[in-house]
Amino acid sequence: MIMEGFFIEDIDGLIFDVKGLLHPPDRVIAYLRYFPDREGERERRGVKYRKVYSLAERDTVLKTKKPEYLYFDPVFGIVLEGVPRDRIVKVYDPREKLSQLLGEEERSGLEEAAVHLALEIARKAGIPLSSIGVSGSMLVGLAGEGSDVDLVVFGEVNSRKAYRAVGDLMAEGGDVKAYDEFGLKRLYEFRLKDTTMSYEEFARSERRKHMSGLVMGYDFFLRFVKFPDEYGESYGEKRYTPLGYALIEGVVSDDSDAIFTPCRYVLEKVRVLDGVTKPVNEVFSLRGRFSDQAKEGEKIMAKGKVEAVTSEEGECFRLVIGGERGDFLIVKR
Repeated sequence: MIMEGFFIEDIDGLIFDVKGLLHPPDRVIAYLRYFPDREGERERRGVKYRKVYSLAERDTVLKTKKPEYLYFDPVFGIVLEGVPRDRIVKVYDPREKLSQLLGEEERSGLEEAAVHLALEIARKAGIPLSSIGVSGSMLVGLAGEGSDVDLVVFGEVNSRKAYRAVGDLMAEGGDVKAYDEFGLKRLYEFRLKDTTMSYEEFARSERRKHMSGLVMGYDFFLRFVKFPDEYGESYGEKRYTPLGYALIEGVVSDDSDAIFTPCRYVLEKVRVLDGVTKPVNEVFSLRGRFSDQAKEGEKIMAKGKVEAVTSEEGECFRLVIGGERGDFLIVKR
């Protein structure tokens, strides 16, 4: 069962991070993250790798190296990056990585911080340590200077308990800390290449979250992922058709899936301010940075791609954010 938070490696050493919980039978939807490059800044077992960041850069590199991994998905109605299952030689499970680190007598400072945070979350939340995993660069052995602690909590109940626990840990003022103003500015500068939000809007949003901060002096980011059988949808059960872009405003009527990746905000009183005019009833994103962005009852403004969602129950419309740099979701004051 390959899902969000996992990484996969193909037969030529290209490493991809898995996106979402819905995958076709013959491929895993995953986006290029590292590839062998003699000029790369990361190194593993004597091989140098280069890291790619933005979605546009990933597509550009893949068009050169593995154009066949860019394919039109008939369910999602767009071109995606997907690795054929028969080309996958290794699956990286975050839970196995944490188990490995727990068993090692010597750990780097970054690894020690990851283990400490996982242990603290499990203790405070009262959840199994086996439900927590280490993702990101540490998972694939390519952590470098400046790498952060990237943890994933799997399972709906575990995730909700863990989210509350991280907030409690931050309030206690121990080794797990929320970002101060300096930390928020540093995080904003890192994300500038992928966002058009003002710093004021960004900081106002991030201060309310319990998903990123500092542990033992290292940056950390948490993702909360439902198991596929909790997600309530299987691949092909619904069809998605892109219709164009829109700017909307509305009121969040249900934020129960807000902390997860993917995240979802059910809306009411929606008004289209610009672009495609359709009765959008939810905002959806596969990007962790849009998780926990708005609360039930809050009025939001969002920009993204409108999709028609077709199933046996009929047709509805959603706004998907995170695919373009100009996409955003902000709470209106």
